[in-house]
Amino acid sequence: MSANDPFACLPQAASFTVTSTTVTDGAAWPPEQHSSGLPGGKDTSPQLSWSGAPDGTKSYAVTVYDPDAPTGSGFWHWAVADIPVTVTELPEGAGDDTSSQIPEGAYQLPNDARVARYIGAAPPAGHGPHRYFVVVHALDIPSTGVPVDATPAVLGFTMAGHTLGRAVLTATAETPA
Repeated sequence: MSANDPFACLPQAASFTVTSTTVTDGAAWPPEQHSSGLPGGKDTSPQLSWSGAPDGTKSYAVTVYDPDAPTGSGFWHWAVADIPVTVTELPEGAGDDTSSQIPEGAYQLPNDARVARYIGAAPPAGHGPHRYFVVVHALDIPSTGVPVDATPAVLGFTMAGHTLGRAVLTATAETPA
């Protein structure tokens, strides 16, 4: 695991609270949140609830990012843009390929596997533990204007100047050698 801080080069933002019935901050992902390519993995997105967003919040985005992936640029597992400000929860499994549990007006962007859905943790065998930053971004705009086929990195670039707050939960995963 590297010391890579995915927020080091981003503007400061207030913090608020994100919780999950699926995973505890700092704990390992349950098997369901691992890639379907691993034993027990189901590519099931976590349940998320958030509260205490800063005044002026007009929408949210949710991202799941592994900065420890051996790519030189990490690995984006999930990105949901344009979540209405009235929504403060995503159910477990919302990141499936149907998007039927994604709130109206919001959409999933293609992740680094180029599929518009959640893809579970799958660190290379023997690579050591990886961190997965699950982040709810509180934005000062109702819509990012990011195209539905854009990458999560484009979403992140677009959000940088509009982020009022970040609620962060970190999960871990490791695949034994």
